[in-house]
Order: sequence, then C-alpha cells, then structure tokens
Amino acid sequence: MQKQNLKSIVCIDDEHDILEVAKMSLEAVGGFDVSAHDNGQAGVEKAIETNPDLILVDVMMPGLDGPATLELIKKTPELKNTPVIFMTARVQPSEVEEYKNLGAVGVISKPFDPMELPNDILRIWGEQ
Repeated sequence: MQKQNLKSIVCIDDEHDILEVAKMSLEAVGGFDVSAHDNGQAGVEKAIETNPDLILVDVMMPGLDGPATLELIKKTPELKNTPVIFMTARVQPSEVEEYKNLGAVGVISKPFDPMELPNDILRIWGEQ
C-alpha cells in the first residue's frame, strides 16, 4: 500500500507564540494546510471535522495534556489511525520511548528550528 502525501496538519499547543511560529513554518516553509488550536479538546474536535493527515501535539498543556489528547484521538473512531507527533522539551530517551509506547509516531524537540520543522515532520512521516 502506498502512503498518501502529507498535506494537512492539526497543530495543538497551549503556548500561542509557539503555535503561531509552528503554523507559519509549516505553511510558509512546508506548504502544508495547518489548523492551529490552543487546547486538546478543540484540536480533536477540529480534527474530526477536517480529517487531517497528521496531528502535532504539545506534551505539556493544562487540561488535556499531550498523552490525554493522544488517548482521546485513539478512542475517536474517525481519528484512531491518524498519526500523532509530540512536541516537547522533555526528550530524554526514556521519555521519547514512553511517548512512542503511548502511540506517538515521533517526537520533535522544543525549541524547534522553524526552518527545519517541516523537514523534521516529513522525516518522521517517512519512517512510519
């Protein structure tokens, strides 16, 4: 089975500055269609509506944190097969392994380089 091209991304992060930089980077540098949300619930609701190719989720957020958001995604029939990448400053090998065990397909370290973020996402996309 040939993998579809990555076109649409839902990005979820409670820090508005990071969300804005990620959205601009992914749209301007990567050419992706990006929907940005500042909490897990809103991001999941939008993802149900838009059926994105990928969901990018911050690990540490108030309310629904990254792992809880991923759990909600996996329990949602429309999204259960949508790949999720975590963004976090917590990237010790044991932490990255834990995120992957939860079901994330990859982890991007924060702070990220806006010029490299699309390439980082495409690299993880290609590994799945």
